[in-house]
Amino acid sequence: MPKISKRAQEMPASPVRKLVPYALKAKERGIKVYHLNIGQPDIETPQTAIDALKNIDLKVLEYALSEGNLEYRTALRDYYHRLGFTDLTTNNFIVTNGGSEALNFALSTLCDDGDEVIIPEPYYANYNGFTNALNVNVVAIPSTIDSGFALPPMEEFEKKITAKTKAIIICNPGNPTGYLYTREELQKLADIALKHDIVIISDEVYREYVYDGKQQVSIFDFPELAEHAIIIDSESKRYSMCGARIGCLITRSKRIHDAAMLFAQARLSPVLLGQIAAAAAHENDTAYIMSVREEYTKRRNLLVDLLNGIPGVICPKPKGAFYCGVELPIDDSDKFAQWLLEKYSHHNETVMVAPMSGFYSNPELGKKQVRIAYVLKEEDLRRSVELLNDALQKYRAEFNL
Repeated sequence: MPKISKRAQEMPASPVRKLVPYALKAKERGIKVYHLNIGQPDIETPQTAIDALKNIDLKVLEYALSEGNLEYRTALRDYYHRLGFTDLTTNNFIVTNGGSEALNFALSTLCDDGDEVIIPEPYYANYNGFTNALNVNVVAIPSTIDSGFALPPMEEFEKKITAKTKAIIICNPGNPTGYLYTREELQKLADIALKHDIVIISDEVYREYVYDGKQQVSIFDFPELAEHAIIIDSESKRYSMCGARIGCLITRSKRIHDAAMLFAQARLSPVLLGQIAAAAAHENDTAYIMSVREEYTKRRNLLVDLLNGIPGVICPKPKGAFYCGVELPIDDSDKFAQWLLEKYSHHNETVMVAPMSGFYSNPELGKKQVRIAYVLKEEDLRRSVELLNDALQKYRAEFNL
C-alpha cells in the first residue's frame, strides 16, 4: 500500500463539511435537513451575473491571465474606488479561485516552515487547514462567549509575537462569531504590525453585511500599512455566488504582490466563467446589497431572539457576517451534531449545525458550542429552532445531562 504523507495524516477535517455523509444518509432515509451548518445563502445571485453567463459569446473557453483578466480587475478597482481607496489600480489585485486560494497565496508568500501567525479565536475553521498544509503554526488569542466574543486587550497580541511571527490574521466582520473590529482596535493592531515589521492579513469577505447602523473599517483605512497589509476578498458571500469560486488578494505592496504572483502563475489561472459573472455582479449593485443586508438583519434578530429563548442556550448578537456562535447545554458538540443527523428527527425533519471545536486551536474550547448560519428564510429559521429545542430536550434525556 502506498504511504500517505504526514501532511495528509495531520490535515484537519472541515467541521463544516465532515458531517456531510451523515446528512446525505439522513436524506436517503427521507429526512429533510435544514442546513444551518454552512454559509451557503438562499439569497438569489444578482440577475446581472446570471445573464452574463447565459449570454456568453465565446468560441473558446481559454485560460484567464494568471493575475485575473483585465475586465474583472477593472470592476474590482472601481468597486474599491467606491469604498474610498482611490489609489488602487488594477495592478494591486490578484484574482484567485475563491478567497481560500488568496489566503493560501498570502501564507505561502509570507511564511516558511515553522513560522507563526497570530489569530484571534474562534476563527474560520479552514485557517487550520491552510496553515497545517504549509507547516505554519497558529498562535491563538482566545475570546469567550461570555463577553460576546469581544477581543482581549490588544496588548495580548504583542505578547505572542516572537522571531517566527510573520502575520496577524483577522476576519472582519468575523466568521464564526460576527465580531466587528473597531477603528481603535485596528489602529492598535496597525501600530503593532509596524513596530514588529509583520503583516496584517485581513479577511474582509463579509464587509457589506454589518448591522445596527455600523460600518466596517478596512485595514486599508490605515495607509501607513502600505507594505504591511493584505486584504482577502471574495464574491461568494457578497453576491451569493459561492459556486463561482472567485476571490482576490489585494495589497499595496509591490514586493508582496510580485511574490504572490509566482504562486498565481504556478496554478495557471483563476476561473474564467466566474470572473465574467463576478464582473457583471458589480454593475449597479447598491440596491441589491442594501436589500440583502436588510434581509440578513431580520433573520439575525429573529434567530438570536429564538435561540436565547431556549433554556441553557447562550447566543450573543453578532454585529456582522451571517453567523452566530452559540453555546448549548450539551456535553459534546461533535457528538450532538452527528446525533442530530443519525438518530434524531421530528416529523421527518432535522437540523445540521457546525460544531465549533474545529473553530479553535484547542478543540476543547468549542466543545459545547456550534456555529449557526442564518442563511435560510425566516420560516425555515423558525422551524429549525423548534427542531433544535426539541432535539436538545431529547438528547439531554438520552444521555442523562
